[in-house]
Amino acid sequence: MRELATELAIVGAGPAGLAAAEIALRHGMPVCLIDDNPAPGGQIWRGGQAGAAMAGHPKLRLLTATRVVAAPAPNCLLLESADGASQLSYHRLLLANGARERLLPFPGWTLPGVTGAGGLQALVKSGLDVRGKKVIIAGSGPLLLATALSLKAAGAQVIQLAEQASLASVSRFALHLWHWPGKLTQALMLGWQLQQVPYAMNTHVRAALGNDRLQAVRLRRGDEEIELACDWLAVGYGLLPNLELARALGCKTHHGVVEVDHVMRTSRRDVFAAGELTGIGGVDKAQLEGRIAGLLIIGEYDRAVALAKRRRRWLRFAAALEQHFSLQPAIAQLASADTVVCRCEDVRFGRLAKCGSWREAKLHTRCGMGPCQGRLCGAACETLFGWQNAGSRPPVFPARLDTLAGNPSTAEVT
Repeated sequence: MRELATELAIVGAGPAGLAAAEIALRHGMPVCLIDDNPAPGGQIWRGGQAGAAMAGHPKLRLLTATRVVAAPAPNCLLLESADGASQLSYHRLLLANGARERLLPFPGWTLPGVTGAGGLQALVKSGLDVRGKKVIIAGSGPLLLATALSLKAAGAQVIQLAEQASLASVSRFALHLWHWPGKLTQALMLGWQLQQVPYAMNTHVRAALGNDRLQAVRLRRGDEEIELACDWLAVGYGLLPNLELARALGCKTHHGVVEVDHVMRTSRRDVFAAGELTGIGGVDKAQLEGRIAGLLIIGEYDRAVALAKRRRRWLRFAAALEQHFSLQPAIAQLASADTVVCRCEDVRFGRLAKCGSWREAKLHTRCGMGPCQGRLCGAACETLFGWQNAGSRPPVFPARLDTLAGNPSTAEVT
């Protein structure tokens, strides 16, 4: 097993992690930047030139396609990649490992051709050919519009955008965008570029239809139901912070986010958090928080505090997103008794409905005990049943046995 050491370890090479890394490197601090994607940039800059300015920096160790498996000792992370296992010692740690889509079950959601909204966007960025394919994008939040634009640019026919929030709620959100001029400009540009795409509010997916693959989608639009034939259905109900590593480290969380102070310090000494972990607020918030954390880490407390004042308006933006795109109760009532909720263990809604808690569901049905370790079904059960799952046990991700055993033959010692 390789033994590595660094002054600053950053988990997540998205907007927040890159912003912090840039500041630390400019100060001359050794940085180890870890990301499970093949290249830096996170989901938003996937396939771009993010981090190109830092490439080759003598103080930077970039570990891509690498996962943090566990935190086996204080100031130590266990890492795994295709090359083997590594143990990384650090003095300071920044968590900037972003968020994932909230996926909720409905009849037919496991059919081939049904994906997450951001998931389909990522597939297209990775080379999926959707030219001429009919696509329906449904769910909630601005991510739907960004996905639609990506698919349209890739040659897909976006035949319907379905937003579950009401017209009144979306309108109130739009009317407040003047507080964030950059977001207002983005919204206007998206509206112009997508003006030919049908956009319906107060509309959600009732069921995906098909035999071996998706063939059509049943939508509920107000008081009526319609069916549309399509090739792809992309559904996403916003984002959820990736809290597993933060919880494994003992950082306090509250209402589904990592608790931080005004300069991004968590409850654990020498552990900081930035980006979607502290609240879903988009790239501007993430970059700003990354810079704040970076300044504090290099000892520039006064500059970090000064920059932190700008963070307040992005926290207001995050609150506006949560308020105006909150899920309508009908979304939690879509699953039928035979709808799969836990895809890893093939556990259906009817079995889960007989349980009284997340713990009971795991004991009696194995829900949440498959390869995804409850990342999908745990969030779904919280929405469907109100169950809380605040616990975290190592490993953070599924890992090879030789990684967990610390087998020295997994990699060359350096």
